[in-house]
Amino acid sequence: MKPKNLVKGRGAQKNPPNRFLQHIYEVRKDFLEFCRLEGEEAQNSKTEYIPIFPKTIVNKVDSPDVGMDYSMNPYQGCEHGCIYCYARNTHEYWGYSAGLDFEKKILVKKSAPELLEKKIKHKNWITQTIVMSGNTDCYQPAERKFQITRKCLEVFLKYRHPVGIITKNALILRDLDLLKELASHKLIGVNVSITSLSENTRRRLEPRTASIQKRLRTIKILSENNIPVNAMLAPIIPGINSHELIKLAKAVADNGASSFVITVVRLNGAVGQVFTDWIKKAMPDKAEKVLHLIQDCHGGSINDNRFGLRIMGEGQVAKQIHDMAKLAKLKYFRDKTFPNLNHDLHEQYKDGQMKLF
Repeated sequence: MKPKNLVKGRGAQKNPPNRFLQHIYEVRKDFLEFCRLEGEEAQNSKTEYIPIFPKTIVNKVDSPDVGMDYSMNPYQGCEHGCIYCYARNTHEYWGYSAGLDFEKKILVKKSAPELLEKKIKHKNWITQTIVMSGNTDCYQPAERKFQITRKCLEVFLKYRHPVGIITKNALILRDLDLLKELASHKLIGVNVSITSLSENTRRRLEPRTASIQKRLRTIKILSENNIPVNAMLAPIIPGINSHELIKLAKAVADNGASSFVITVVRLNGAVGQVFTDWIKKAMPDKAEKVLHLIQDCHGGSINDNRFGLRIMGEGQVAKQIHDMAKLAKLKYFRDKTFPNLNHDLHEQYKDGQMKLF
């Protein structure tokens, strides 16, 4: 069955209500009908960049199962439009929707490099790896225009501070010069997200992301330049990409990845509404099956707030996914490890240059 009534070039197909707002304003159907009759476009698909001015940029991550202690996000919202993205809910804190607003209204933190420098120079700062980004992709399309991520990498290099990167965009290769120098001091680890080997699946799940071949090439180039890469085969969505797990692991191993991790999809908060609406339009023939499989992984619900279980899942379907991951690691990653980053060098460069002894 063909997809129906899709907003082209976007992941989310609607803006669900913001749970923090008391008053919701809806576009009247008679206005939409007027637009249709007049031949006008009622839905403006242009991305809007909105500058914001935070007081801090480095965030302490309290969640015990995310795998990072500190993160920073140069951007809020993400034009990539990944339909399953857990970060969609954070847009509600800014008064926007977790749906189309998350993809179309990108909040830009131009002061991020200065705030980062202030943080890691502080006398009370104890060196910990800071990850860009724990929330939205630091190499999303906005980065080509604003170059905030590159400027932050220059700060990390200046102060010899360890940094992790999570991305699914080949734009990271623009900064290969900085990444190579950081890697020479064991200060950088890159996590490249890849969820499918099928371009058809990728276009549906992640409409504005780099192609699969570009991501595999990115892993290869980074690895060839001695920049350690962990592949994030996440999320695994039963009934959509779960059957690809072993092939995905082989593909990233063949291109030089040092390790891989998986998570089982969970549709927390408003993401559940966004995903359910999307799959019934984009994949109507398998929508109910996929939703039931997701529920089987989370105690009968598509959402799961239990630490540990929320990203790993439970039950027979989740067990099959994790069994495949174990097999893939034994087969393709037996002698590979992702290195620890250097946390000792920063203290010698806390003033921006090598301290004299």
